[in-house]
Amino acid sequence: MSFIDSVYSDRRNHLAQAVGSGVILFMGSAEAPMNYPDNWYPFRQDSSFLYYWGHSIPGLAALLDADEGRHTLFADDPTVDDIIWSGAQPGAEALAAQAGATGVQPSAALADALRRLAASGRKVHFEPPYRRDTQARLEALLHLRTGSAGLHASGALVRAVIGQRSVKEAREVAEIEAALAVSYDMHVAAMRLARPGRYEREIAGHVEGIAIAGGGRLAFPCIFSRRGEILHNHTYNNRLASGDLVVHDSGASSPMQYASDITRTIPVSGRFSSRQRSIYECVLRAQLAAIDVMKPGVPFRDAHLIAARSIASDLKGLGLMRGDTDEAVAAGAHALFFPHGIGHMMGLDVHDLEGLGEDLVGYDDAVQRAGQFGLAYLRLGKALAPGYVITVEPGCYFVGALMDQWRAERRHEAFIDYDALDAWRDFGGVRIEDDVLVTAEGARVLGRPIPKTVSEVESACAS
Repeated sequence: MSFIDSVYSDRRNHLAQAVGSGVILFMGSAEAPMNYPDNWYPFRQDSSFLYYWGHSIPGLAALLDADEGRHTLFADDPTVDDIIWSGAQPGAEALAAQAGATGVQPSAALADALRRLAASGRKVHFEPPYRRDTQARLEALLHLRTGSAGLHASGALVRAVIGQRSVKEAREVAEIEAALAVSYDMHVAAMRLARPGRYEREIAGHVEGIAIAGGGRLAFPCIFSRRGEILHNHTYNNRLASGDLVVHDSGASSPMQYASDITRTIPVSGRFSSRQRSIYECVLRAQLAAIDVMKPGVPFRDAHLIAARSIASDLKGLGLMRGDTDEAVAAGAHALFFPHGIGHMMGLDVHDLEGLGEDLVGYDDAVQRAGQFGLAYLRLGKALAPGYVITVEPGCYFVGALMDQWRAERRHEAFIDYDALDAWRDFGGVRIEDDVLVTAEGARVLGRPIPKTVSEVESACAS
């Protein structure tokens, strides 16, 4: 932990003021076993607990009294067994001091504290649990019926947390850029290593090793696949061949768990064919156009639609789409090729805050989620504000099953030339993604520039 204790107490004071009254319960994450109790997945602390208390240690909990200003951490001193198996660890008093807490109690005291609060009739606020074990702990502590914890989560707390965590402090932006420095090495290494005859798993394993060597881990499971039309493809069994395109979507997390999220598309032969280049530059133009319009007050949905119109216009030039471009995008015809949203919030979570409710994070009274295929997958549609960190990741894909379905349904025939599509059936996909900070004046791509133009990518592949 490198932030000073006042950072966490100041954040909690801001939260308490926003919530207004009552007591806020913070549930840290517990260890999660893979296949037997002592073989755990790599530990990842709950992001709100990290944000407000700063500790990445299993089994912690805390109470923040919004009325009386008490900040109580519930933690235990390490036992000798803990020290034998896991090494020397800070005691409960030290953990409380590092978090700027006003008091500390043993973990077992939490249940009694909550019973007293219930008896006094005071409101206990907590976030909706996204893990079943956390839900079970909440139900036991608060005497809720099984399966009910999420229904009793505090709307006031959720709104306050989203409002506060969405706007990144300068120290948080610095953490994201630290993660991006490692991601730069990951992506440049992948460009150098992607060669005919190698298996995807060889490069994916090397990329993950760079993330660990950089002091963190992967922020999410790496995507490295010649089947780039499969949006979330986490298998690495294919052998690369000359002429393949590989979509590489990965990002490191910083030692303080802040995420990065970058995508590049790599020609395995080292150079793009003319057809690959046409689609790659189509996606790149769309990304740059979207970033160019980003500034406070602009709905992010507008950036998505600008990218969609850019892609549709270029595909019309290639003979794959036809008709009026604006009408085609309004009808959703472009989503055959660009079926996902252009980006999402990013911070401590790679899809920041979505555990609290995607629509609560990405939409508001002014901008509601659309029901149209493609546009409905846009995770963030509302107006941008200074301090938001957002991924911008348009793509163009040729998904055989989707092409067949739409053609059989004669969907959007006025805008799509299905006969021309036959020659592109095995193309795969292209995606390009950067992490962008909304500033007071506009937007800034974060991190050291990772090769992105055709000439930059080809140069990196050749180095």
